[in-house]
Amino acid sequence: MARVSDVIEDFIKCLLREAEDGMIEIQRNELAEHFNCAPSQINYVLTTRFTSDRGYFIESRRGGGGYVRVISARAKDDYIKDLLLNSIGASLTRQKAYGMIEDFVEEELVSQREADIIKTVLSESSLGSNKDSNTLRAGIFKNLLVILSN
Repeated sequence: MARVSDVIEDFIKCLLREAEDGMIEIQRNELAEHFNCAPSQINYVLTTRFTSDRGYFIESRRGGGGYVRVISARAKDDYIKDLLLNSIGASLTRQKAYGMIEDFVEEELVSQREADIIKTVLSESSLGSNKDSNTLRAGIFKNLLVILSN
């Protein structure tokens, strides 16, 4: 007979395979009720079996309507590519670029060190403060995002 942890892991992986975008949102308490276990058992499975080195990212929101979002690495790449295609035009201010980079850190798409390197490359001191710096910044940032998503 399989252990509860194994069954929960298989269930979550099945949900991820069925999800078109490689991302699911689950409520910890509902999942615990489904498997007749404590919510801490769900936490254990998420923290030990759905780690970044195994190709998963976990995002959690606590509170009454809280959820746990499980994202496959494939979805992370799609997220960056979507941002690249939809959010960055021909011109990009330093402030907007830095805001996006901070979002990447918060979502654990890049490390703080990677973010600091990207910020340095996109800074005014690196690009200069001429009229074309925002256009140059947009091009460089798009290229960096392509590299990060591969």
